[in-house]
Formats: sequence, structure tokens, C-alpha cells
Amino acid sequence: MERAELVELLSPEGLRLLDSLPRYESAADVVRTVSALRKEGHPPGLVAAALTQSKLRAKAAGKFGPFADRMLFTEAGLEQATRLSVAARHAARFSRAGLTRVADLGCGIGGDAMAFSALDLEVTAVDADEVTAAIASYNLAPFPQSQVLNARAEDVDLVGQNAVYLDPARRTSGHANTRRLSDPGDWSPSLDFAFGVAERMPVGVKLGPGVDHALLPDDAEAQWVSVDGQVVEVGVWTGTLARDGIRRAALVLHGDRVAELTAAGDADDEPVGELGDYLYEPDGAVIRARLIGDLARGLQARMLRHDIAYLTSDSFVETDFAVGFRVLEELPYKESELRAALAARHIGTLEIKKRGADVDPAALRKRLKLKGESSGTLVLTRIGARHVALLVERMGASAGA
Repeated sequence: MERAELVELLSPEGLRLLDSLPRYESAADVVRTVSALRKEGHPPGLVAAALTQSKLRAKAAGKFGPFADRMLFTEAGLEQATRLSVAARHAARFSRAGLTRVADLGCGIGGDAMAFSALDLEVTAVDADEVTAAIASYNLAPFPQSQVLNARAEDVDLVGQNAVYLDPARRTSGHANTRRLSDPGDWSPSLDFAFGVAERMPVGVKLGPGVDHALLPDDAEAQWVSVDGQVVEVGVWTGTLARDGIRRAALVLHGDRVAELTAAGDADDEPVGELGDYLYEPDGAVIRARLIGDLARGLQARMLRHDIAYLTSDSFVETDFAVGFRVLEELPYKESELRAALAARHIGTLEIKKRGADVDPAALRKRLKLKGESSGTLVLTRIGARHVALLVERMGASAGA
């Protein structure tokens, strides 16, 4: 979004037009709506801006729920914004620690700042991009104790603040079609800056879940978060924001269910063993946090290989930290023989999961030429040096996942 476009959208006419639009449903609806709005005499640029926001609001409902209907977005800002359910947990950390004045450096469209403000924290939200800062200001308008600054994080005077939250921009600048930056020194602000601030006051840093563990401070708590099976972030917490004795955590959110696995550090692996009657696929947050060994011990399970994140056991234990499967049988791994085996079992619908196998599931599914009224789940992996194809069925609460 360009500055001129935002100025037009924020005009009384623009906001009235945006709020009058029906909920975005499809591109076909947009064509009809554009035609109708143009006939009513609305400027083409304003119509385009309002419809773009309507589309983004519909897309944002998954992250912000009904709050999305009163917010403004950019494409990149929405993509990078923290989900409301996760942002609320960030805010709760600051509140529990008794930290009342928070500088949110790199606030984006203001998702986390809104959650902080909702708990009556005094927030100074900062973003270097003028348009993004203006959108954050709009989104934070219901919270008079909060303010937004258009500035670089590195230039903000932190005197008077008693904590900082940072979400470094890990993509190139812009509001759409941005590119991921792999070097932490190129992030805005850089990771060195973020952890430098942590030497002065409690800090929370939101990072991508694939961050190198070697970059994390030894005295910080790192909490990987997954929402409905998708790992969305790792929060790095320092000072009073970090919990005593916890350096690694995997927080798993499934609808209304919340579960957390915590440890004082990376977990030691369990020994490798033979395939049992059950197979477990650990949640991505558990894998990223390197807590697979602790999960295995809790399930009385063993590892198939130390470099493959599958666990196996002889009895089933239901858990929020992994999807469980009953192993029905081992099928031939060779493709022609596998096709015949699936045909013999009349499997026409097949879910394919893989770890340690160089296979494109979508391409393989097409080549298998599946026919039949039955459905199944196939796991392609390795046991020792051997590639295996396992026909399995989902267990427990995971059966509908």
C-alpha cells in the first residue's frame, strides 16, 4: 500500500465506504461490487483500496477473529502479524512480571501491541515504515494509553520503559512480494541489537521457528509455539520474562486445548529400537525445541532413527504433543509393488506422510493410480538403512486432525 492510497482510505469517505462493504467472499463478488461502486460515483483508487482492505479483513479473521473487522492491514503486515491467541500469551508474560511500560520495536500492524494494550500496559509501538506505522496507529486507536512512533528501533529512546518486545523484520522492506532474509545481521533491527537491549532490561523477541539454536542466549527461555499443527514462532524471553529453570519449551495450541512441554535445555535422545505396534509423529514445536527425547520418555517410546523425528512404541498413549498411528502392516517400498498392494486393498484415497524419504507425495499419489472405496494413510520413512512403507491408521483425538 502506498502513502497516497492510505491517506485516501483514512478519509471519512474512505472509512465509510470500507465499513459499508459486504464481507468478502470471492473474486466474482468483487467484480460485481466494483461495478456497483463505480456507478455510485466512488473514485477508482478509493474503490480499489477499500476492496483490498475488505479482502485482507476476511483473510485476517483466522488470526484476529472478529477484531479483524475493525482493523487495517497490508499484505506483508498481515502475513507477519502474531495471531491474537498467541499475542495474548505474550502480553500475559509482561503482566505477570509486573512490567507496565513496554516498547514494541518493530510493531508491524500492531497485533502484539493491541494485546499488550488490552491488559492495560502502556505501549510505545514503533515501526520504521511510514504506512505500517500509520496502520498500527489506526489499529491502536481504541487504547488511549498507547502511542505509535514512525522511527527505526535503534533510534528510540528507551528511558522510562521497563521492558521491550521486538519482532525483527526478517524480510525485505515493502508491503507485498517481500523476500526472506537469512542473515540475522540483516534483520531490522538486527538480532545483536535485540539481545543487546536484553542486557539492560527484560526483553521478548519473536523469531522464526527455524532459528539456529546457537544464536539463542544461554540464559534465555526459548518457547516454540504451534497452532493447530503449524509451528508459528519461537519466543525468546529474557530477565523476569523468562521462567525459572526453563530454557526450552514447546507450546501446543489445538482449538481450546493448550499443552506445554518444558525442560532446562535440549533433551537427550532415547535409544533407537525396533518398529512397534504404534508410530508417533511429534508436533513441530517439540521437534524445533529439541524435546523429542523427553516426549519419547513420557510415551515409553523409542526412536526409529536419531535423524528422523518418528517415535514408536508397543502400546498407545494419547498425547497433545504428537499424532499417533497404529501400524497396520508394512507394504512394499518399490513403487510398482506398492501400487499393486494398494490396489489389492481397494485404497482410492491416500494420505502420504514422509520423513527421511526423497519423495514428492503429490507426484507419487498421481503415479499410484489409486482406485477403490477405501482410504488409508501411508508413512514413507527409514528404519536403519532400509526404506519402508507403512500402512497406518490415526489414533485417538488425532483421528480427525
